[in-house]
Amino acid sequence: MSNFPLPNNSADLTGDVAFVTGASSGLGRRFAQTLAAAGATVVATARRKDRLDELVADIKGAGGNAVAIEMDATNTDSIFAAYQAAVDAVGTPTILVNNAGIPDAQYVTKMPVELIDAVFDTNLRAPFILAAEFARRLIAEKRGGRIVNISSMGAFRYNGNGAALYSITKAGIVRMTEALSAEWAKFNINVNGIAPGMFASEMMDGMLERQGDLAAATPRKRIAQPPQMDSTLLFLVSPASEAVTGTIVKIDDGQGAK
Repeated sequence: MSNFPLPNNSADLTGDVAFVTGASSGLGRRFAQTLAAAGATVVATARRKDRLDELVADIKGAGGNAVAIEMDATNTDSIFAAYQAAVDAVGTPTILVNNAGIPDAQYVTKMPVELIDAVFDTNLRAPFILAAEFARRLIAEKRGGRIVNISSMGAFRYNGNGAALYSITKAGIVRMTEALSAEWAKFNINVNGIAPGMFASEMMDGMLERQGDLAAATPRKRIAQPPQMDSTLLFLVSPASEAVTGTIVKIDDGQGAK
């Protein structure tokens, strides 16, 4: 048996480079801050460069290290350019957090093709392209890594009140996580996912405006906060989860247990 420390629970990310999408707000912003606080150099990406610059300033002010790189998840050239810019700036990423996502909030028959394309491109196509680029470079360098794909509890249930495509793409993220974990296990690249329930974010703010007080229907009468996901994220990207791959961790504050 290998000689593991007791307990085998390190979350020290010193020396890692973490590429985080959708980092300008919400969960992505918190993910970037959490990874930086654990010692990783963070590449914060999103379309809103001004917000990324503010995030990087906050991380550096707290003693961390980060760079801001503009990226449009619906544009293939932008994805590859952002990834190369990250490599040039701070080195090959060893952690990838595929967080960027958009809702559709419409019935399928009312969705314009442009919105269909945007949801597919942002929620599923871009994460797949980034995961492939991430793995391709690490395999060439004979190094392992960690991918965390952000799905949703919406991948597992849909009540018929709009946002079917969001549910479909997030279910795709679940299967993508499982399939890529099998393909890349031999290269020591772990691929896992997180499926959040209702968490405070700009996306959630929009849902609350449209649907009212959603918290009232939850077992704990609350909407969870991004910091409550820190420990799961750190576990999935840290040495402690070395044998965990192909897993989706549901974090919904009991919302799906009714």
